[in-house]
Amino acid sequence: MSIARIARHLVSEGAARRRFPDSALDVIQRAIAVGEAWHRGQVCFAIEGALPLAELLRGRSARERAHEVFAHLRVWDTEHNSGVLIYVLIADHAIEIVADRGIAARVAEAEWQAVCAQLRERFRTDEFESGAVAAVEAVSDILASHFPADGTPVANELPDRPVRL
Repeated sequence: MSIARIARHLVSEGAARRRFPDSALDVIQRAIAVGEAWHRGQVCFAIEGALPLAELLRGRSARERAHEVFAHLRVWDTEHNSGVLIYVLIADHAIEIVADRGIAARVAEAEWQAVCAQLRERFRTDEFESGAVAAVEAVSDILASHFPADGTPVANELPDRPVRL
């Protein structure tokens, strides 16, 4: 645990709301809903400005936190194990994608990492809303190629609204 990381987290406390206001969440929500019409997956988008101090002191990594959020938001709890979490931790400039076992068995980690890299690049130029929408669209494209919609109705098992933690 470094002092620099703690300082970044302390000053990033309100960053999720500043970078992702309600209007941006509306746009991302629509992108998730549109994408889910083309595949059988369930996409969840979560943004966290900073980790709580106790988590920092424990040395919690962004990846560990993403798995924790995946469980907390019940992304794993879909009928066909088809949930995907896009997790953003602003203070660490970290983006993680966690896919449920039904998807992870068929989608290579490199595909998710490519989406993370593109999103990271968009965030570097302060394109938070458009970068998030592009990431949702890229995840939907991946899901549509591996799990295309087959014409049968799919229940919307996870809220499309992005979550600020």
